[in-house]
Amino acid sequence: MLRNSVTIGQYLPGESLVHRLDPRTKIVAVLAYVIILFMVRGFSGYAVMGAVTAMMALAGKIPLKMLVRGLRPVLFIIVLTVTLNAVMTPGEVIYSLGPLGITREGIFQAAIMACRLLLLIVTTSMLTLTTAPIDLTDGLEYLMGPFRRVGVPAHELAMMMTIALRFIPTLLDEAERIMKAQMARGADFQSGGFVKRAKSMVPLLVPLFVSAFRRADDLALAMEARCYRGGEGRSRFKILRMGTRDVAAGALLAAGFAVALVV
Repeated sequence: MLRNSVTIGQYLPGESLVHRLDPRTKIVAVLAYVIILFMVRGFSGYAVMGAVTAMMALAGKIPLKMLVRGLRPVLFIIVLTVTLNAVMTPGEVIYSLGPLGITREGIFQAAIMACRLLLLIVTTSMLTLTTAPIDLTDGLEYLMGPFRRVGVPAHELAMMMTIALRFIPTLLDEAERIMKAQMARGADFQSGGFVKRAKSMVPLLVPLFVSAFRRADDLALAMEARCYRGGEGRSRFKILRMGTRDVAAGALLAAGFAVALVV
């Protein structure tokens, strides 16, 4: 199942502590996590960041198999990044394969990149898994609100980003239906080399793009039928308010980030 292998864009309903946090708290926490993740240089720091990720997953009651399954679509990118770092980083060569050489420094850099990518993908997936799309839109709009003074359309940007995330699992479902329909008619997407597989995807991409444009047009018509005219003058049914749990969660995460940087 294509949709079951991608966690970004999916929402897992629940009543956990992470689900009940203010969306602004979660968005800021993930942004801070990503920044700290690129500042950490050693394995001890990544171990601390991994512990923070595990703590968030436990608090959000997210199944481990769902997080692991979400790594499958990007496994090729992770392997490619690790391989390139191992053979292209200059240093002491420990194994030669023709003109290419794997260096000791390259292995260290490859391991660092693997840890960074794995933690980055898992943590960003948890944001959408524990935050409803409408809450994510409200949180992004609130955070981008100050930029309105310089002409940034905060509401429209937040809406676009949320719709894009929301359509990821929908388009995956559509791609799976088209693939099954073509396989029932004799199409082969598995056999052959990389070039042949890439060519076999062309008949899949054309109807997928047509379906995506059709869904976008239907969504625009539905929004216009409900008198949607952008964020100017819109009222809110739910007012976001940060509580004690948000302050406590922010303090715990800040302590974890500080430990990772110090270590």
